[in-house]
Amino acid sequence: MARRNRTLSSGGNTFGILDAAACERARVSRNPRFDGRFFSGVRTTRIYCRPVCPVRPAKAENVTFYPSAAAAERAGFRPCLRCRPETAPFSPAWKGSRTTVERAVRLINAGALDEAPVEELAARLGVGARHLSRLFDKHLGASPGQIARTARVQRAKRLRSLRRFNAVFAEVYRRPPTEIRRAQPNG
Repeated sequence: MARRNRTLSSGGNTFGILDAAACERARVSRNPRFDGRFFSGVRTTRIYCRPVCPVRPAKAENVTFYPSAAAAERAGFRPCLRCRPETAPFSPAWKGSRTTVERAVRLINAGALDEAPVEELAARLGVGARHLSRLFDKHLGASPGQIARTARVQRAKRLRSLRRFNAVFAEVYRRPPTEIRRAQPNG
């Protein structure tokens, strides 16, 4: 059965054209350079793996290649319990708990802790407050509250700069910027 060339990608990054023969060589040799670039589904077991999977390679005629773990799952395969393909490079799970911390920091920067406690932020992320604090300490060396205070200080500095700009503008033009904006025709 002849297999055609396909562009394989993972995590939104295109890695170029890889044909089935190149994928097969990488799978059999367990080449780590291909980890996350494609996944192999074994039709006889309905399991899919990373190219670096330590189990004995399946026969080539029983293998189909997929550009992502999601594509293999969509085709009806389940992840291998040895190589954990759903945690391959470029997948959100590959980043592990850092993903949770990154989401939390984005929410904090958007003001999530300005009026709500850490427990509420943790609940939004699907973890406990103590666990979230441990993750922050591990990845950032600070607590969620400390990160929120720093974010507030940065916002205050920007506002202070804006006030200073308004004061200098009023000094130079003898009127505030809002008056100039109101005088301009809409269009």
